Amino acid sequence: MVAVWGTNFVIIKVALQALPPLLLGVLRFALALLPAVFFIARPAVPWHKLAAYGVLIGAGQFGLLYLAMNGHIAPGLASLVIQTQVFFTIGLAMVADGERVRPYQWLALGMAAAGVALIAANTGGDTTLRGLAMVLVAALCWACGNQVARTMGRVQMLGVVVWSSLFALPPLLALSLVFEGPARMAQGLAAADASVWVAVVWQALGNTLFGYAAWGWLLSRHPAATVAPMALLVPVFGMAASALILSEGLPPWKLGAAALVLAGLALNLFWPQRK
Repeated sequence: MVAVWGTNFVIIKVALQALPPLLLGVLRFALALLPAVFFIARPAVPWHKLAAYGVLIGAGQFGLLYLAMNGHIAPGLASLVIQTQVFFTIGLAMVADGERVRPYQWLALGMAAAGVALIAANTGGDTTLRGLAMVLVAALCWACGNQVARTMGRVQMLGVVVWSSLFALPPLLALSLVFEGPARMAQGLAAADASVWVAVVWQALGNTLFGYAAWGWLLSRHPAATVAPMALLVPVFGMAASALILSEGLPPWKLGAAALVLAGLALNLFWPQRK
């Protein structure tokens, strides 16, 4: 499961070789919606929550992630920085529930922030401050989507992903038409070869439908404390795959940033389970 999600950042880069980033988002969520919407029942969730989730995850998280990865941030670093959604999710939940931030959470946040600051201090080449900022905002959108999902109660997330794709498509299509234009969209579709289309299908079927179905299946059969820590391996697979397949460099500063971010995530996850 984490191998699918981690290596997906390399697959995104393959798709972006021909397709404009926002058009890639349109194709991804179109294939996630059709034909699955005819076979998967709409979850018992109000339409406005499905719409909010679709816009936040579709146009917010993935729209910005694709834009950032289109020459503004390396795939391996993108797989790492997007995990800061954990801290955004915690912050939003605490605001909503009125909880206080515990000391270990401040320490975990500080470690992750130090990792992100180390990345910012070493921008240049395949990673820019603009790309880093876009991935951080994408992580915030993911966290907002998580907050919407929390208000849905216990529902089948695969159904939520499929039906919310209906609302991810309009803003992505409108933004693609305005900023990329029909000519560039047509040019991208014409330039797409078999590898690009395999990458697009993998985005929808592998990363989205299989990903959420498998994650939900695991969480329904095993304790969350057993399953959730495995998500820490997503950037490990992402950075390793990017280094092996795309020859992304792994200088000491990048490994140090990864160590700080992952250590912060691990501290936040494992400290409550220490007993």
